[in-house]
Amino acid sequence: MERQITCINCPVGCRLQVTLENGQVTRVEGQSCKRGETYAMQECTAPARMVTAAVPVQGRTTPVSVKTRTPIPKEQIFPCMRQLATLRLTAPVRMGDVVLSNVCGTGVDVIATKTVE
Repeated sequence: MERQITCINCPVGCRLQVTLENGQVTRVEGQSCKRGETYAMQECTAPARMVTAAVPVQGRTTPVSVKTRTPIPKEQIFPCMRQLATLRLTAPVRMGDVVLSNVCGTGVDVIATKTVE
């Protein structure tokens, strides 16, 4: 099976032609650097994304921005957002604080990306 994807690892945005056989990447063409090949292999076999959001802080008008510590499987994005939608944090929240552990059973924590006193 042939697949065309655009690499998002750098501003160049190479158009990659990826050949898959039995669910495995057998060839990648079109990349201008090694990162393109790595991206194509990950994207075509186990796509993952960072998730960012804003979570309300009780008694504050400013929410706290949060993100997953590492990318999570792409199919877990919407369940993750549903879990985050139920959160109501209590100040103070410090940058780097874990606001949700093991989101959706992925083993990945959601952390605050700013401080709200």
